[in-house]
Amino acid sequence: MKIPPPPAEWISDRPGRNFVLLHGMVMAPAFWNVFAPDVTLDGRTVAYPLPGHHPWSLPVPGASLSVDQVVDAMAAAIIRDFSGEPVNLIGHSTGGFLSLLLAVRRPDLLSSVVLLGGFACGRFEGKERFAARMLRVPRVGPYVFRHFFKRWISTREQFRWGSIECVYDKSCPWEDDRAASAMEMVRADLLRTRPEDIASCVQFMSSTSILSDLPAVTIPVLNLIGVHDAIVPPSHQLRLSKLLPRAQTVLFGDCGHLVMVEQKRQMDKVIAGFLDPQSSVAAALGRQRANPFAPLIEGFDPDFSPALLARLEQFSSGDVEATRISSFAFPNGEGPHVEHNSHRHRHLAADRRAAQLGLQP
Repeated sequence: MKIPPPPAEWISDRPGRNFVLLHGMVMAPAFWNVFAPDVTLDGRTVAYPLPGHHPWSLPVPGASLSVDQVVDAMAAAIIRDFSGEPVNLIGHSTGGFLSLLLAVRRPDLLSSVVLLGGFACGRFEGKERFAARMLRVPRVGPYVFRHFFKRWISTREQFRWGSIECVYDKSCPWEDDRAASAMEMVRADLLRTRPEDIASCVQFMSSTSILSDLPAVTIPVLNLIGVHDAIVPPSHQLRLSKLLPRAQTVLFGDCGHLVMVEQKRQMDKVIAGFLDPQSSVAAALGRQRANPFAPLIEGFDPDFSPALLARLEQFSSGDVEATRISSFAFPNGEGPHVEHNSHRHRHLAADRRAAQLGLQP
């Protein structure tokens, strides 16, 4: 089965650099209308949906996806919209995963990659998303997935509660009117998305690893990491910097999984500096290359030893089996969610089934 290239949502069409924006799982291109990096507004910038996310429906509902299918479709879209000129890819979370996949398979189409909470494999030790584990339950798994997905996006409040795990400081701009409006636009697109197509994207992502391919990537990569990311472990994100030959890394304090929301002003400066080699930010990033894992935040001293990094990887020798046996007990109608910290929120777990679904990597 061949999947068509994704439709384009143009964020900016000014003469300048070429940019492609890729959102995270169970989001939508509309998100970038509010939170696109400022530098992208002064060039030709397009946002693509992830496979199976409206308006990029799969030809057959719930059809399985392969690496070749996804890469070929994304490459065709870039060639179509930029006439084969190279682009700067900015990917959040799963969008970062696809950005690295393109860097591995189609480096001829890229000038650089910026990762925002990105990853290179779909599973992490103790951090595999509940949705992915649920989909492996024979027969009942897809039905339960569909039920939770539809319930999660059914109301504005339910959708917001399910996304709150992504941010560290709940008083950050994530709770302002602008962010709320953006998320309502995202929800409107998800309401037009088939749950079985989302399930296919989740299964594709959770069964794919490109960790072993990263040392061959020669494209410059800027890796932006929220120190308190509860969705993609910072240790995994730092491992990407270790494996990528031309990676530059910046850690953001008081920040979770949504760098573009929680630390947008600082993020804008860093990305602009990364793209402009004459800037002071670029010079600082260049000095950092001598010791890429030195803390960039005063007083922050993470324990990311090589042994810890190795333990946190889900894949070894191409193996994609979970490192821990999945449990699918549903006491009192609730699914297990090892990442939920109820003391951080005022909402009871019983009111937050959407967050337990864990669809926001």
